[in-house]
Amino acid sequence: MFTGTYTAIVTPFKNGKLDEAALARLIKKQVKGGVDGIVPVGTTGESPTVDYDEHVRIIELAVKHAAGKVKVLAGTGGNSTTEAIYLTKEAERVGADGSLQVAPYYNKPTQEGLYQHFKAIANETKLPLVLYSIPGRCGIEIAVETVKRLADSCKNIVGIKEAGGSCDRVSQLRAALGPKFEILSGDDSLTLPFMSVGAQGVISVASNVIPREVSNMVNAFARGDLKKAAQLHAKFYPVFKDLFVETNPVPVKAALAMLGELEEEYRLPLVKLSEASRAKLKATLKSAGIL
Repeated sequence: MFTGTYTAIVTPFKNGKLDEAALARLIKKQVKGGVDGIVPVGTTGESPTVDYDEHVRIIELAVKHAAGKVKVLAGTGGNSTTEAIYLTKEAERVGADGSLQVAPYYNKPTQEGLYQHFKAIANETKLPLVLYSIPGRCGIEIAVETVKRLADSCKNIVGIKEAGGSCDRVSQLRAALGPKFEILSGDDSLTLPFMSVGAQGVISVASNVIPREVSNMVNAFARGDLKKAAQLHAKFYPVFKDLFVETNPVPVKAALAMLGELEEEYRLPLVKLSEASRAKLKATLKSAGIL
């Protein structure tokens, strides 16, 4: 359902407003680049600083411009269960194919709280849901046992984006949940290691910039061409790393601006790259043949 390469697409702004024309161009680039889907209004899409109307509008535009050629896995999670339900129902209304549900952040619920949170959302939608565990941002991990419990009790919870940085945890998830439950890497630099122990793709930041290359890497591994996959990983590993030289999505938006694909604009508290980071990123993009 949600395997392969999914781009955590940026949200372009211009003069403080959503740049709808730039978003359309970015999505068309993703379709042309051969990705399997896009993830609008995730962390990379600056979801914390868009309002409800903008959030739904971005998903609506993603559905429109994906035009059925790639799937739309809408970021509709939150640290308020009521908010997450509202956004998920709106995503369903405007035609998204599924929803990405981040672990509640800042309020640090217990595992029972996580279970009740995700179960409540699942009960309010027919959309398939992909959980998102990223303890570095949320302060909590969705425990393997909690994922298993949710998958057993909610048939529309179908996968997880795993961004904890541990191959051991991917192995544990695969062992606990069986072959059908979908596991996607949440880190470009760990896509191949995670796939080697059971993940089935990536929700990628780098594919904003190099959709064809990331897709080729994931597809090569999936068909058993490990040599080709390893070559692509090695070539673009410096890009994978330096797109996180500062807080995501600042570097990837800077890279896209260098390529002339959007205005380099963020919403506070995010600010532009430092000059040192910009020089480093630019050199890496040139070395990889992107600039």
